[in-house]
Amino acid sequence: MDQNLLQDAKEHPSNGYFPLKDVEDNHLGIFDRPLPCFGCGIGWFSLLLGFVFPVMWYYATILYFGNYYHKDPRERAGLAANAIAALIFTVAALIAVALVLL
Repeated sequence: MDQNLLQDAKEHPSNGYFPLKDVEDNHLGIFDRPLPCFGCGIGWFSLLLGFVFPVMWYYATILYFGNYYHKDPRERAGLAANAIAALIFTVAALIAVALVLL
């Protein structure tokens, strides 16, 4: 075992818990700021806008598969919803085209 760790243990004689950070030291985290696009995030905003412009579903799907949600994990659910909406729209469009042509 490392001797430095043993020295740290000797410096704290009480066997109870002690805070690692000061309670008064509140720094805003990276995810405390509001999401873009009116606070609902790019994913959910694209899902709603996609009902008017379905191309937005494909744009958000590209963001989803491009791992855009690694920048902000709160975006993951909205981008995944767009991928599902794009899949459903594509299948429906293919069926409609097949019915028209056949």
